[in-house]
This record gives sequence, C-alpha cells and structure tokens, in this order.
Amino acid sequence: MNLENQAKAAKSASYTLANTGIDARNKALLLIADSLEASVDSIIMANQLDMKNAEDKGISKPLQDRLMLNKERIKGIADATRQVAALPDVLGEIDGMWERPNGLTIGKKRVPLGLIGIIYEARPNVTVDAAVLCLKAGNTVMLRGGSEAFHSNIELVRVMKDALAKAGLPRSAIEIVEDTSRETATTMMKLHKHIDVLIPRGGAGLIKAVVENATIPVIETGTGICHTYIDKSADIQMGLDILINAKCQRPSVCNACETLLVHEDIAPRFLPFMEKEMAARNVELRYGDYDVEFLDLILSVKTVKNIDEAIAHINEYGTQHSECIVTSDYAASQKFLQMVDAAAVYVNASTRFTDGLEFGFGAEIGISTQKLHARGPMGLRELTTIKYIIYGGGQVR
Repeated sequence: MNLENQAKAAKSASYTLANTGIDARNKALLLIADSLEASVDSIIMANQLDMKNAEDKGISKPLQDRLMLNKERIKGIADATRQVAALPDVLGEIDGMWERPNGLTIGKKRVPLGLIGIIYEARPNVTVDAAVLCLKAGNTVMLRGGSEAFHSNIELVRVMKDALAKAGLPRSAIEIVEDTSRETATTMMKLHKHIDVLIPRGGAGLIKAVVENATIPVIETGTGICHTYIDKSADIQMGLDILINAKCQRPSVCNACETLLVHEDIAPRFLPFMEKEMAARNVELRYGDYDVEFLDLILSVKTVKNIDEAIAHINEYGTQHSECIVTSDYAASQKFLQMVDAAAVYVNASTRFTDGLEFGFGAEIGISTQKLHARGPMGLRELTTIKYIIYGGGQVR
C-alpha cells in the first residue's frame, strides 16, 4: 500500500474510532498490552537486529540505550498501556454551555483530532506510547519512525494491529510508514488532505525539517537545552543530588540537564563537590557551548552574578522545555517561576520529571515547547479538540 493509500485508510478508520465507545477503546488497549507481553520474544529478536545495526554504524552508547528493548522494558511499555486504559475518558466532555438572548444554547464538546501523523527517531517505545494515546483519545495514527528502530517498529505495529483486529476495531487505526527515506517523510508532511495534525518527536534537525516542509498543522515537541540553577541559598547536597539525577540518570533524553548555572556566592563551595561528582560519573565539563543539546555525558557550566543573570541566560539559550532552581529562598523561587519562559519550571526538583507518566497522564505523545493548544507533556486532552454544539428552536438570523 502506498503512502497516500495508507493515509486514506487511516483517515477512514478515524471516523470509526471517533464514534467508538470507551469500553471498546479500553478493550483494545488492554489487548495490546497483553499481546506485547505475549510477543516479547519476537519483539526482542527484531530489536536485536536494530541494535546490531546501531553498533555497526557506531551510534553512541546513550542513543543505543534509547533504542534497546528487553523483557523489563517491554513489560514497562505494556504496563504504561494499561495505565492509559485506566485513565478517564476525555471525549464528549462539555466545556461550558451558555444561552444567548435569541434563545440559542451554545456549548463546546471535546472531540478527537482525527488522523495524527507522528514522525520520530530511534525510540521504539514511542511507537506504542503514541499509538495507545491516540487510540484512547479516539484518534487514528500514522507512524514514521527512524531507520535505526525499523525492525522493532514493524514488529510492534504488527502486534498492535493484530490486537486491534481481536478487539473488533479497524487494523488501519494504526499505520506505519515502512520506507524511512527523507523523501517519503517529506511526502508524508504534505498529506494535508488526510492527516489532521503532525507531531515531530526527535532532535532539532528533524523538528526543523518538519516545521519548514509540512503543509499540515504541526505541534512541535522541542529540543531540551534544560538548565539547573544553584541559587546562593541552595542546600549544597540537594543541589548535587538534583544535578546528578538531571544529568546522569538518562543523559540522552530531552529533559536531561545540559547546562549548570551557579550563583557566584555559592560557587566556591559548590563547584569543587560538583566537579568531583561529575568526574566520578565520567561527565565532561565545558565552560561554554551554551546553545547545544548534548544528549550525552557532557555538561556546560557557568557562574552567574545573581538570579537575574541566571534567568536572562535561560531565556536566551533555553528551548522553553524544563528549567530548575535549587534554593531555600521563597522570593527567589517565585521570581524564577514567574520570569523563566518554559513549559515546565521546577523549584528544588529534577527536570527529569517532565514526563507524561510522572505527571499522571499514563504516557505522553511528546513534550511540546510551543504555546498554542498544547504545552509540556502531551497526554489525552492535548490529543483532542473541540466542536461547538448549538441547540435552537427554529431561530433564523
């Protein structure tokens, strides 16, 4: 099936999904979760092909970690799917209703977006997260993953399509683009007759390409040049613990810390401990490169004169993703919360919490850094729109 026919089939299935009850959608999700666990051997076998190719191509260890699937991770993906199934249904919610002087009653009803296109890179868990969130919100999905995860993605979609069929829902509710060339991706970006919304999820280059080439409305999931700012009143051990988590737990993800800012008053006491802890974890320190998303064990460091300089630096170099202040000064925390321009702003907590699961959404389609419709982790509500419903009694204008 060619790309446009895939999109047509998925768009047609979207009308079925939009009018399918929550029980049927939840049944499909639970079958997907069970099928993933039952197919663990075939999924791992497919993933091993991708891992070997990644190793042969010299892909970095952090990126290989993002690509790798094992029994534990597959169980985690299945459990996340069950958590999405357990979430309340957002479809059909009435968001306000009012009566006009002419007797018309007007309301807003929450409805699916339709067919959502997802273009993403080497993270096979995104294949399942995106599909199940779209399905739960009554949408269909067209997936275009990167070549690095090709075999994993094909197998995961096969398993999910089979589960959809068992649930009595259209197999075309989930489509995957098997040609991973740039030309095919560009063609997909222009299928505005069929795809309602396009969501890129990956590095800066991918997101830039989608924004510049798409004729479909785009929800950007941004890159993450995230900062941790150690204020002059910070607890040093708390600052170290937060930084270690934000930088080292998973350095290859978008909510990892890339730049450390330290108030000059606390720098003589904090920096020696920080340098020792980072050295123990093989983190390279750079006193520059403030506009780079490393996605690796590399950390930029800068000493600032005060909180105002820290905020100015973040607003200049940050990507409006996730920012953290470590402080015991309430006024400083409130200033930081108010003046930092980002989707998620933390006081005394790691930026690694910017995640749909951690926010209670079950999973996420991505983390939006734009300001229209969706911002931050995008869960079910962000995958819907509204339609106006109007009740009359024969009125004419």
